[in-house]
Amino acid sequence: MNQRLGFGVFLAPHHPIGEHPTLQLQRDLELAKHLDDLLYDEFWVGEHHSAGWETIGSPEMFLVAAAERTKRIKLGTGVISVPYHHPFNIAQRIVTLDHLSHGRAMLGVGPGALPSDAVMLGIDPMTQRDKMDEGLGVVIRLLNEREPFTYKGSWFELNNAALQIRPLQDKIPVAVASTISPSGMKAAGKYGVGVLSVATYSEEGLQALPTQWGFGETSAREHGNQIDRANWRILVNVHLSDSKEKAMREVAEGLKNWQNEYLVGILGSPVAKPIEDGYKAAQRMSEYGGGIFGTPEDALIAIEKLQKHAGGFGTLMCFAHDWVTREQSLRSYELLARYVMPRCQGLIKPIDDSANRVRANKKELMEKSTGAILKAIHDYNATHPREKK
Repeated sequence: MNQRLGFGVFLAPHHPIGEHPTLQLQRDLELAKHLDDLLYDEFWVGEHHSAGWETIGSPEMFLVAAAERTKRIKLGTGVISVPYHHPFNIAQRIVTLDHLSHGRAMLGVGPGALPSDAVMLGIDPMTQRDKMDEGLGVVIRLLNEREPFTYKGSWFELNNAALQIRPLQDKIPVAVASTISPSGMKAAGKYGVGVLSVATYSEEGLQALPTQWGFGETSAREHGNQIDRANWRILVNVHLSDSKEKAMREVAEGLKNWQNEYLVGILGSPVAKPIEDGYKAAQRMSEYGGGIFGTPEDALIAIEKLQKHAGGFGTLMCFAHDWVTREQSLRSYELLARYVMPRCQGLIKPIDDSANRVRANKKELMEKSTGAILKAIHDYNATHPREKK
């Protein structure tokens, strides 16, 4: 792999019910620090307000705390549900995060994933995608335009509005969540921004990938914009261990609990079915490509296969889960950072090339080295003759 591939982690979060929420948040902040130390590129955090498992209600507030504990990793909202907020407040808060993180903020947006959130807030789920599209257009204007403007929208309005503090970055990266429908990709093309493909851990989402980018390109052309695959982020379940068998054994029980308790038991997902055997479910997920389970070598093969399937993308996002123990999870992220990321980012090839050049010429080089040593000894003896006894 010659093109540099970015690596990030997507924290929805998906935490089983039962743990102290304060300790959960602290553990998530420790993960951000761990990833920063391991040179991951990005850390994305979601917004949810119901259903028990996804308990971060304000990703911006969480990411400010993460910014204080990290140095270089980019911090993204994954994602802000635009219909839940006045667009001016979205723009204002992401600019605040940009300054408090010293220019590391990324804005991820979507229509809102949980219908329970929308209904609780009095929002008709059927209107969310249209509201997201309209709101995003105004957020982008606020971030990029300096002159005040007035806007009378279908669900909000602005009167001679402008941000009083500009972003620290020249341009804050923006990305739209995309699932199986074309709407996310079409919005990304319309506004010329990046994409977060967040349903690709599922078989249906993964199958949709080859055609998804085309929706974005078509929309971009229609609106006089361009989109770049380098700004396409794809979400996958990842767990690395000492062997493929061991990795799947480690995720089995947590995967089963996640699907049965959350996707089926709480959300009632129409595409998720109860799992009887977590190990077989992990095998199946590995086979269709929604899960990368195994050794670093297995991961490299799977990532290359995913790149070919999608036609190329810029960043691999690991879906953060509590499927394994904390120690196993941290070790998995470390294995990915130590042995997979550098291969995908072109950092190992020049080292390999250097070793191979020396290996190919080792006989000649060692002869020269040995000859130099013998010459040095000879020259010394010639200028320092031994005294005769």
